[in-house]
Amino acid sequence: MGLGEVPDAWGPSVVTIGVFDGVHRGHQLIVARAATAARDLGLPLVVVTFDPHPAGVIRPGSQPAQLCTLRRRAQLLGELGADAVCVLAFTPEFSQLSPDEFARAVLADRLHARRVVVGENFRFGHRAAGDLALLAELGEKYDFQAEDMPLLAQDGVTMSSSAIRDLVAAGDVAGAARGLGRPHRVEGVVVRGEQRGRALGFPTANLETAEHTAIPADGVYAGWLAGLDAGEEAERWPAAISVGTNPTFDGRHRVVEAYALDRDDLDLYGVHVAVDFAARLRGMVRFDSVDALIDQMHVDSAEARALVAAG
Repeated sequence: MGLGEVPDAWGPSVVTIGVFDGVHRGHQLIVARAATAARDLGLPLVVVTFDPHPAGVIRPGSQPAQLCTLRRRAQLLGELGADAVCVLAFTPEFSQLSPDEFARAVLADRLHARRVVVGENFRFGHRAAGDLALLAELGEKYDFQAEDMPLLAQDGVTMSSSAIRDLVAAGDVAGAARGLGRPHRVEGVVVRGEQRGRALGFPTANLETAEHTAIPADGVYAGWLAGLDAGEEAERWPAAISVGTNPTFDGRHRVVEAYALDRDDLDLYGVHVAVDFAARLRGMVRFDSVDALIDQMHVDSAEARALVAAG
């Protein structure tokens, strides 16, 4: 729901705030703490998030790659215990709100917050002028208690959506999965590609992805392909996944395509699907012949089959 969709009769609530892109393990701890507070107080938990990403509005042209869709974000937050997800439209006008105006308009007037749980690096309001100390001060003014959570670290690095984006961009999908607590997912609608995979004996689902999707580095990966129905998995298959331009065929367009292992009977055109990346098998290579490519595809499929079965 958006702020304008909050019922007039909405009562007191516990609130946590953040972009929460990827809903990684650090985010999960914050939401879990807020959910515990909500249960202790006998109040609903509202997660406040933003769309589009604030960075792209504050600094046009700097929109970061997104680790998950907005629908997937809301789904994951609901699984963590959110009773409602309030999506604030982050516009240039919204970005001008002072910390006090944000606390009054969002937390006090609409959500009637009694406790607000945030990460220790939380900033809010115009030019990120609000910090935890100011949030606590505004809590006294607007009758809520502010609580902060320490940030989680992985391999000595503070866990953040930015750090996980870097792992994805580098092709380290295993590292990204450790940070996310699940495989990195790319969603899209299956469209007709060059249909070379079917001719080679490896029919693939070619995804048309949304702009700003976080796509792993070019290469071949093991993972899963899942058909989605209103965002929920309908079917799921082990898969070998290719990301790149198909250099053996002088391709120019970067594509994400997934071969459901040992399945040549699937008709997924027009279906909204998800590709989950478990492990990187190799980089993208230009082969000297089609036969050499087919031989490698058999090897890739066998490796993917073994990795997914072991995982």
